[in-house]
Amino acid sequence: MDEWQDPEGQGSSQPDEDIVVPGVKVPEEPLEDSSPEEPQGDDNDEAKPQWYVVHCYSGYENKVKKNLEHRIASMGMQTRIFETIVPTEEQVELKEGQRRIVERRIYPGYVLIKMVLDEESWYVVRNTPGVTGFVGIGTKPTPLRQEEVDRIMRRMEAEEPVAQVKVKAGDRVRAVEGSFVDFNGVVDDVYPDKGKARVLVSFFNRETPIEVDLLQIERL
Repeated sequence: MDEWQDPEGQGSSQPDEDIVVPGVKVPEEPLEDSSPEEPQGDDNDEAKPQWYVVHCYSGYENKVKKNLEHRIASMGMQTRIFETIVPTEEQVELKEGQRRIVERRIYPGYVLIKMVLDEESWYVVRNTPGVTGFVGIGTKPTPLRQEEVDRIMRRMEAEEPVAQVKVKAGDRVRAVEGSFVDFNGVVDDVYPDKGKARVLVSFFNRETPIEVDLLQIERL
């Protein structure tokens, strides 16, 4: 059983109306439904609220969030299930030569829930329309580590939008903007936090590294 993975810089997704079933991008392969049995574990762990991850079909994240919030209210679970979020971040993209800022989901196909895990709260979440299972090890939902939660929250609260990462090391690319427009090269490294990539281009038959904005290159 795979554990929850946090793939930095790979968060593009389609809006809710463009439903892909199932088209999860994070992680690379869909995680198993971790909840064929009801949760069992240390009472001390389950007595405090922690963040858990549930899987749903990509494109249904906001609908699942609304379904969860409705069930929490109607079943009086506000003291056991505290918060549901669909992690998003602002990204800069280049379209038709214009830069624009869009909001995209960081982890398509996943919803985060802060809850006290017990049989009743597990049942409410697991049987919410659109939820296909908890993420975890074996049959027990596994809470996120605090450093994972902090990293996700930082991405959501970032003041500056990030560039959408569409290339990786080894990709052949062409510069579509900037001083090196129309130059072809090979991506040597990508720096998502800086919104930059190092590309190897040929100058006078010599391979030379240049640093370019991620929005200035496209994959060939």
